Amino acid sequence: MPFLGQDWRSPGQSWVKTADGWKRFLDEKSGSFVSDLSSYCNKEVYNKENLFNSLNYDVAAKKRKKDMLNSKTKTQYFHQEKWIYVHKGSTKERHGYCTLGEAFNRLDFSTAILDSRRFNYVVRLLELIAKSQLTSLSGIAQKNFMNILEKVVLKVLEDQQNIRLIRELLQTLYTSLCTLVQRVGKSVLVGNINMWVYRMETILHWQQQLNNIQITRPAFKGLTFTDLPLCLQLNIMQRLSDGRDLVSLGQVAPDLHVLSEDRLLWKKLCQYHFSERQIRKRLILSDKGQLDWKKMYFKLVRCYPRKEQYGDTLQLCRHCHILSWKGTDHPCTANNPESCSISLSPQDFINLFKF
Repeated sequence: MPFLGQDWRSPGQSWVKTADGWKRFLDEKSGSFVSDLSSYCNKEVYNKENLFNSLNYDVAAKKRKKDMLNSKTKTQYFHQEKWIYVHKGSTKERHGYCTLGEAFNRLDFSTAILDSRRFNYVVRLLELIAKSQLTSLSGIAQKNFMNILEKVVLKVLEDQQNIRLIRELLQTLYTSLCTLVQRVGKSVLVGNINMWVYRMETILHWQQQLNNIQITRPAFKGLTFTDLPLCLQLNIMQRLSDGRDLVSLGQVAPDLHVLSEDRLLWKKLCQYHFSERQIRKRLILSDKGQLDWKKMYFKLVRCYPRKEQYGDTLQLCRHCHILSWKGTDHPCTANNPESCSISLSPQDFINLFKF
């Protein structure tokens, strides 16, 4: 190391052998060192930031790719497999995804309501869920429930059929929600209270739309129901399974009113829905001393459930315990899968998911 007073020379520079020259030299070298160090640090920070950003980008890209694959997988799984595995003997933990809400999401009720054979079945199922099972649905299932209900209402508004059936469904749902919203502090509903209030307002709007329906008589000049022979008219009326439909039909024309009061018609209706023991407990005599089957029917309806009749139902395979709509392919190993399937009523469907 040079000593003070030694001649300092560098290319293009000459220093005097003084303390001032030494000081100037140190100041210049120090400034250069600090500048180089600062440049190096800045470069190092820049490299680290680039490396960090690159890693973040890679992680984000991988996460997006994974989410995309998961999303595609779930979508395909949802749309391809229209069945769900259930096993009554297992515990809730072993059921896994097998819940009422999951079954409601996966069994494609949105398409089922477009099928006239399944429409009444789905509506009855919606009514049972609205009465007592709404809180057992997950948030997604509750949203799906409302979406399916909206499709049902729009279908009825469009084709002007099953109006009374949907009115009763909406009234049942609104009554249940009024009770549940009052208990909102007990966490009985999934979601914000304002969302459910909005849904209740939507239900009231649907009810108003149904009440304002004006059914127009089609411009049809061909053969009508009243033009048929009386025996055919009576035969068709015997196919109606709801006494209220008979009453409504009798209000169309005086001739139909006479047919709708036929005692044999109401007798067959009572015998179809109720057992002999139930009928014997609710006997009503008319002024002429005969059994008044019409009054007995409406009294029996208030006391006992009517027999349910559906064109198509959900089916449970007893061999592999898979629940699906009739005609839906599922991975069954039985030699004759159709012989293993049993039809389920809407209440049977609800009971499958009670633990």
